[in-house]
Amino acid sequence: MNKLLVFALLFSTTYMFSQKANVTKGDWSALKGISEYTLVFDYSDLEIPKFDSEEAFLEEKMAKRDEKEPGTGEAFRESWFSDRENFYEPRFIETFNDRYKDGLVKVDRDLGSAEYTMKIHTTFIYPGYNVGVVRHNSKIEVTLSVYKNDSPDDVIFEVDYTKIEGAGSGGYDFNSGQRIADAYVIFARALVKHMYKNNK
Repeated sequence: MNKLLVFALLFSTTYMFSQKANVTKGDWSALKGISEYTLVFDYSDLEIPKFDSEEAFLEEKMAKRDEKEPGTGEAFRESWFSDRENFYEPRFIETFNDRYKDGLVKVDRDLGSAEYTMKIHTTFIYPGYNVGVVRHNSKIEVTLSVYKNDSPDDVIFEVDYTKIEGAGSGGYDFNSGQRIADAYVIFARALVKHMYKNNK
């Protein structure tokens, strides 16, 4: 194994284990025996550092873009929301399903055969940035809750994940959607690790 590959493995492992998981309701054993989850993604009350609200963040970013090139502000706003369905969610689903051994547990949006719902409420996003010579990784925080499809108020398990940091995609993550999606990859890896470890 060459030195570059060793470094890459150590780099990705460091990020995977830097985040924190704090169980706030139930315990991991509550998930034992559940093989399918239909996913619900929630971005309400999203916190973005240095801004009072998500809307304040969007207004500033749109104004800066329109000042440089009129019309690009609205395009940024549209991509900010569409990136969720186009980048974050597919990357989470793909990573989770690929890494869970032997397909013992499966997640997807609108999974009709699933009896349980896994709700992923993203509470914090730091988009990071990449301007070539200087870059910062994206960061997210998530509250994950599990309940039977017909009993959303009866949560059987809940855990808060903090300090989830994207690994950087080798430095080629110039698009904010791709940078943030990378944090969801790290989140999926950590979640699979915790679920598998506690329910094997």
